[in-house]
Amino acid sequence: MATMSATAALGNLINLHHRHLKSATFPSAHSFPCTNTSAAAGKVIPRISCSSAATAASAVQAQPASDASPDRVFNFAAGPATLPVNVLRKAQDELVDWRGSGMSVMEMSHRGKEFLSIIQKAEADLRALLNVPEDYAVLFLQGGATTQFAAVPLNVCSPEDAVDYIVTGSWGDKAFKEVAKYCKPNLIWTGKPNKFTTIPNFDAIEQSLHAKCLHICANETIHGVEFKNYPTPRNPSAFLVADMSSNFCSKPVDVTKFGIIYAGAQKNVGPSGVTIVIIRKDLIGNAQEKTPVMLDYKIHSDNNSLYNTPPCYGIYMCGLVFEDLLAQGGLVEVEKKNRKKAEILYDAIDSSNGFYKCPVEKSVRSLMNVPFTLCEPELEGEFIKKAAAEKMVQLKGHRSVGGMRASIYNAMPLAGVEKLVAFMKDFMAKHG
Repeated sequence: MATMSATAALGNLINLHHRHLKSATFPSAHSFPCTNTSAAAGKVIPRISCSSAATAASAVQAQPASDASPDRVFNFAAGPATLPVNVLRKAQDELVDWRGSGMSVMEMSHRGKEFLSIIQKAEADLRALLNVPEDYAVLFLQGGATTQFAAVPLNVCSPEDAVDYIVTGSWGDKAFKEVAKYCKPNLIWTGKPNKFTTIPNFDAIEQSLHAKCLHICANETIHGVEFKNYPTPRNPSAFLVADMSSNFCSKPVDVTKFGIIYAGAQKNVGPSGVTIVIIRKDLIGNAQEKTPVMLDYKIHSDNNSLYNTPPCYGIYMCGLVFEDLLAQGGLVEVEKKNRKKAEILYDAIDSSNGFYKCPVEKSVRSLMNVPFTLCEPELEGEFIKKAAAEKMVQLKGHRSVGGMRASIYNAMPLAGVEKLVAFMKDFMAKHG
């Protein structure tokens, strides 16, 4: 019976593929996307039938929330997080046969022309979304943002270099602890005494005059604290480094304010397994001698993120998300949607007369991760259980802080936030 069920399931999947292929809203079969050259590597990857980011974006249709499967839940997880339904459907359509290639992306050689077109198009679209200048490299790596806690100092610092850290939450704290193995970090500010509920006045922070760089976590996933503007390193030759894992591509960012941006993909732009690094090219090539080959930015830049087998399917999924974000009008429009969702949720919390509370200072509340507590902690278990029964899941706060947390990334539809707010009001009416 198990064999028959598996066979039937595969048959259903293939039938679904063929049934949906005609209605696909992404670029048509056989239209391989735009490829790039790599100035840093001194190589030119052969150009395959090319289409511009704008053309690809116009071919993508945003998926209305009402078209979602009735079996899908509203997933408020912090990561891996919800993905756009139209992206999932597109991936389903192309799972068995990618655009007439006769194989799945999961089966492709990472050096074949088909996957080269995928990764190059993904980079082109990401550059278009964030307006990434040509003097910055874009790398698709592995190991999560946590690996970058070590990779950054190994690539840009000597063991004797001073580096400054502003720590606004758990992830900034982890990065600070890791960097001490590779250079000389200075903790110039920490929000720990205030339970990581605020961000400091930059002018009041005493930076190190000779620091090589200044590191921040742009959005703290656990504590719900987000930088609304960014500090400038005191040392004129220093540069800003940001872990943007949980707000990457949620709003426009001036990339030129940073020397390095790194982010795990599994919040806003794809499944887990892909780490994106955007780095100014003049910072590449000075790695410490002990740097492992897989952490050396120059190795990956010279090989166009293809030094070894990359997370191919994850990169493909990121590429579909980038197309979807472009189709929505780019990050200016995406930010508007994110602000609206966050305002609705924070308003519900703030207007509850203390039944719900958000501990974060209002001026630095995250648009992505909304932590909140109930006036009676013993009600939290019931809240989570009843929300799950209404198909709203993963609302439990991080184990280190407790309470609730609603992660409302790009792919969380407005309808999901509206349903959560309606549930919160109903729950309050019954227990307030």
